[in-house]
Amino acid sequence: MSHPHRPSDPSIRPPKPAGGAPVSVLPGPELTYDPGEERYWDPDALAREVDRAFDICHGCRMCFKYCDTFRDLFQIIDDAKDGDPRALDASERGQVLSECFQCRQCEFACPYTPGKGHEFQLDFPNLVHRHAAVTRKQDPPSGRAAVRDRLLSDPDRSARLQRMAPAFAAKLLETAPARYCMEKLTGIHRDKLLPPFAREPFDAWAARERPAAAVPGEREAVLFPTCYVQNNEPQIGRDTLEVLDRNQVGTDCAPGLGCCGMPAWESGDLEGLRRSAKRNLDRLDPFVEAGALVIAVNPTCSMLMRKDYPTLVAPEDRERAGKLAGAVRDPSEHLWNIRREPRFNTRFRSTPGGRVAYHAPCHLRAQGVGFRARDLMRKIPGVTPVATLECSGHDGTWAMKTEGFEPSQRAGRKAFDSMNAAGADVWATDCPLAAVQFEQHAGRKPLHSMTLLARAYREDGFPNRLPGPAESDPTGAGTG
Repeated sequence: MSHPHRPSDPSIRPPKPAGGAPVSVLPGPELTYDPGEERYWDPDALAREVDRAFDICHGCRMCFKYCDTFRDLFQIIDDAKDGDPRALDASERGQVLSECFQCRQCEFACPYTPGKGHEFQLDFPNLVHRHAAVTRKQDPPSGRAAVRDRLLSDPDRSARLQRMAPAFAAKLLETAPARYCMEKLTGIHRDKLLPPFAREPFDAWAARERPAAAVPGEREAVLFPTCYVQNNEPQIGRDTLEVLDRNQVGTDCAPGLGCCGMPAWESGDLEGLRRSAKRNLDRLDPFVEAGALVIAVNPTCSMLMRKDYPTLVAPEDRERAGKLAGAVRDPSEHLWNIRREPRFNTRFRSTPGGRVAYHAPCHLRAQGVGFRARDLMRKIPGVTPVATLECSGHDGTWAMKTEGFEPSQRAGRKAFDSMNAAGADVWATDCPLAAVQFEQHAGRKPLHSMTLLARAYREDGFPNRLPGPAESDPTGAGTG
């Protein structure tokens, strides 16, 4: 019996079921990641595709270290199924797939993906999404699960309700008795550090301080602030605009944008995702048609819009979703793309100096963006970024849930230890939710990469000032 945690040579084809007829691991008609196809929703076709994926993964084991999904899959097959990857029953399949928290590390490590052109055409994260969607359709959530889904799947609605409540009520919700009741009613863990809440959302500030161009697309880019920046930390959006302005990237702020839809899709709510996507497409389409880029602050949102919108949105929206996907950029990605242009600005006025612990989010790496923020930090005099490539374990709403809170700490432990081991006074990441996770479990909250750069452009951004002529603030954002 092979050890469940030991990877084997990924070039070896997955084994055939013990004692049974040979079964192909090549894709059959049950393979689809397109919810617009009828077979996507066929439970029997889904079960066959899950079995095929388990067969491939069990024979490879490259992903043994990433999460509980693969650890438990290999353990079940080796210890309870006599090495037969296709012998799991429906409940066991569901248990394994429900443990995936969509970090997507396996996606960029896997040699068998469509993106790598492999004949197996294996896309494990999208298979997990398909299973969640089919399960939800067969057995819609009820009771506490339905309440939690309603709260977490639409962050904009939840934020509007919070803003309507008196300030003392918000403070009351932070007390231990209130958090205990919230956990019992909603399944949101009582000890989870929740993101901060902004009384003034980003779009209200933008409408007052950043007048839009007369014609959509007149400027080079439009900002997609994300629901997190909109509702929780608007300063990240202001800092992003400041950095773009200092590099002469004219950027609009479009009114009416909302959540990208990933919180709904995490629970298999395709219709919720499509509603969010349609709203954003309606507002971004005029900019995209005019040739503007869409700068998305949060890696999860840029990943969803760039990689998944074209397949997941309603059929009538797919053409413009494809155009949007081609226009989406991470802010660090776009700045790096213009680094050889005269407008690229390295006139930094202050520096954190020394080491900066930088966490590279999984969802940026899944887009092939990699470490552009780290590369930009190297342009700041005196800065030596030390990169952490491990997952923080927050992953959308997963770390907030009672069943995900403790596993999320285990999943993020290597990242926590790595950031602390960097020996840096300043930490940075491109993922705002990863920052919350580090704050709670590693003892320090990283700056967003755009905030770090914005502060380095300011004379008073960091204690260590750099020589050079004073520059006026081109944004009006100030230090906020």
